[in-house]
Amino acid sequence: MVLFGRSSSQSFPRIWILCFDCVIVLCAYIIVMGIQWYAIPNSMTAEDILKQFLSIFLAFLLSFLLTKSYNGMLRYSGFKDIVRISMACLLALLILFVGKFVITQVHIEALSFFPTYYKLFAITVVALVLLSLPRLIIRRIYNEYFRKSAQTVNAIIYGAGDAGPITQNALAQDTSCQYNIVSFVDDSKQKIGKSINGTVVRSAAEVLNRSFIDKYGVTTMIIAIPSLTKAQQQRIINQGLDLGLNVKSVPHVSTWIDNSLTSNQIEDIKIEDLLGRDAIILGHEDVKQELEGKLVLVTGAAGSIGSEICRQIMHYNPKRLVMVDQAESPVYDLQFELCRKEPYSSMDVPVDFIVANVKDNARMEEVFAKYHPQLVYHAAAYKHVPLMEQFPYEAVLVNVFGTKNIADLAVKYKAEKFVMISTDKAVNPTNVMGTTKRLAEIYTQSRHAETTKFITTRFGNVLGSNGSVIPLFKKQLAQGGPLTVTDENIIRYFMTIPEACSLVLKASAMGEDGNIFVFDMGEPVRIYDLAKKMIKLSGLQNVQIEITGLRPGEKLYEELLATKENTIPTNTPKIMKAKVREYDSEEVNRQMEALLVALKSLDDFAIVAKMKEIVPEFVSNNSEFSVLDHQK
Repeated sequence: MVLFGRSSSQSFPRIWILCFDCVIVLCAYIIVMGIQWYAIPNSMTAEDILKQFLSIFLAFLLSFLLTKSYNGMLRYSGFKDIVRISMACLLALLILFVGKFVITQVHIEALSFFPTYYKLFAITVVALVLLSLPRLIIRRIYNEYFRKSAQTVNAIIYGAGDAGPITQNALAQDTSCQYNIVSFVDDSKQKIGKSINGTVVRSAAEVLNRSFIDKYGVTTMIIAIPSLTKAQQQRIINQGLDLGLNVKSVPHVSTWIDNSLTSNQIEDIKIEDLLGRDAIILGHEDVKQELEGKLVLVTGAAGSIGSEICRQIMHYNPKRLVMVDQAESPVYDLQFELCRKEPYSSMDVPVDFIVANVKDNARMEEVFAKYHPQLVYHAAAYKHVPLMEQFPYEAVLVNVFGTKNIADLAVKYKAEKFVMISTDKAVNPTNVMGTTKRLAEIYTQSRHAETTKFITTRFGNVLGSNGSVIPLFKKQLAQGGPLTVTDENIIRYFMTIPEACSLVLKASAMGEDGNIFVFDMGEPVRIYDLAKKMIKLSGLQNVQIEITGLRPGEKLYEELLATKENTIPTNTPKIMKAKVREYDSEEVNRQMEALLVALKSLDDFAIVAKMKEIVPEFVSNNSEFSVLDHQK
């Protein structure tokens, strides 16, 4: 039994703590009755005292057993333990009041069994104080003098509002690291100079300088203002990083577990926090109406974008979700996540996982014939620029004719909408991959059907996607560097994977046939600056950045709209609709047939030459196919 065992190898058995609490109750009774004895000597007999103590002891013992107030480890006692003790004392008081009332009603002299109501209340209050104080004192002594820690970290907490003291208390509970809070930092003049739990609140100018940091050996800064704007957060983070501090942040209150903060919820600053754009949050009501009760098919479902689309779709209660991908292991991983992990495993959404390739027309027709999807999200594609520059055949076969297969089947089986995930590299393309995506856009734009609407979403790089720059930098940092950047001036647009997928679902809900939607992605990010910030975040010293030169097909900057295109606003902030030229479906079909003939030749230069003919704005950059541009 827990009562007679230990909760850990270094804690007291529970029976000892229960006995200790009962002794405390005895002390409380002695204190209160001693005061009465001092005021009125010889007012009670020894027999009365024994009867009264016995009734009080039994009431408190019963309440301790019912509330299990003895279960806590003394050295880790906190607010919840005090609440449990308070509940035990209140329960004991209720038992005593009821017992005294019942005995009085049956005309038994109650005083010989119970003190007066006033004294019962006084005993309970004294017992509560005496039960709480030792726990808090033992915790304080243990934390200050006896707790063994791997290290002591001198830290500052930026923010002296409500979250600041809560953060300090959460850090005090951390058993893996002992935090010494040197100072609070706040911009409010009303708070500067005051103290919180004995720690002084200072201004940012006084603390965030080399002299103060070195004097107190500060190594960590924790930002405890969850309501900061992106610009404010970035300013504070950069100040900390410039001083060589390990910067952490407190998450928003809505994410706290059981409305309380623990030390393991305090997160390291991520590179996403240093990108110059507030997260874009889109409305979900129209997305819910679009997806609820629908049969949805996602291609490329096991990829970075496809898998997140699937996760988000699950929350909108579709009739069934069919996930297609040609990569066996990622499909297995996605299946494991959605079928066995919360919150997805408890969702009442039928799911199917299919290993198949979008370029296999017969296999994909089998899938469409079986499920008749109402909504199709086409995320399957090859996306790595240098690799596709080496293998134009595969890029065209998958990105162009794979898309054509799925689009044609969506029409044949009367899907309501076909949503294609495109890229900013399709705008004025300089590489094979971007051009294949532009060809896919052209085909879907030209594919008119009474039953199926074709919608395209076009966005930039996504943070953390497979093969993107940030995972590459993380791998290089793990190896001690150097970080490789192709050009010091190269820039890219960035968004998070959830944002990108939210855009796709929003576009599906609001889009009409032939629409291309683009995202207001804010200011582009200079990759060289991104590398420097990641080095600072890592805390590593002397990591070099190596300039390797542009890769085949790569350009210094990406565009979201071609030069002959412009945008018109939509009802959704941050999402715009591209105004693009229309394409004649018969002419596009003839071009696709010609491209297929070139594809069958297996001649890379013939394939790329035909692509340049169909997409005249395709001008190769740093590529062997640049010679074709000189022949125009």
